Amino acid sequence: MDVESVDTETLLGAGVTAGLEKLPAQDILQWALDKFSPDIALGCSFQTEGSVLIDMMHRMRGSDFRIFTLDTGRLNQETYDCMDAIRTRYGVGVEVYFPDAIKVQEMVRGQGLNLFYKSVALRQLCCGIRKVEPLKRALKDLSAWVTGLRRDQSVTRAEVRKVELDRKHGDIVKVNPLADWSYEQVWDYIRQNDVPYNRLYDQGYSSIGCAPCTRAVKRVEDLRAGRWWWETPETRECGLHVTLRAKVEGE
Repeated sequence: MDVESVDTETLLGAGVTAGLEKLPAQDILQWALDKFSPDIALGCSFQTEGSVLIDMMHRMRGSDFRIFTLDTGRLNQETYDCMDAIRTRYGVGVEVYFPDAIKVQEMVRGQGLNLFYKSVALRQLCCGIRKVEPLKRALKDLSAWVTGLRRDQSVTRAEVRKVELDRKHGDIVKVNPLADWSYEQVWDYIRQNDVPYNRLYDQGYSSIGCAPCTRAVKRVEDLRAGRWWWETPETRECGLHVTLRAKVEGE
């Protein structure tokens, strides 16, 4: 398939085409960058998938691509170290978005610093203020964004397509080049290309988010078992990619 033949209007009108779905990660990424730059950015949490995509984009465009990240205020030091390593290695900037300080202050005063352990609803409230709202600001002026979503990450991501419309954010284009990659493929790429990665993986982590909501996993556990481990697998999303609404007590 000639990726240049897919125009934005067709994509927006018909969703993901079978042709795009069959393309390898690098071709999907090249098509997206050519089509939407400079109004496209990688949403990166400095996990392995983000490192892989940054390396791919650097090979395609040098430092001429955009990266944004959401700093929730509760990240691990290793995540900041990875961010700095990426900056140094690839000579790229990172657009950092922070949560609204007043909203965080009100939430913590009303529910405490560790409200997320109390209920799914309160954990989603925290994610909403610290991650979902800043993401809306990050995407506000973009035509497309790139993520490191993979189908084998969790049951909530099994239907992820390589290119899709982001209905939550004004029908902009959402590009998931690694959707059909396995965990092993991601690590093979990192090792073969000596890509900087978050050192928490060396401590047994397989998915990394905020420090109090992420732990290392055992070999018998699934890849996202360390995220919000006190919840069931069906609710382990922050709302950035999958909308989950827990019932608030009293409703």
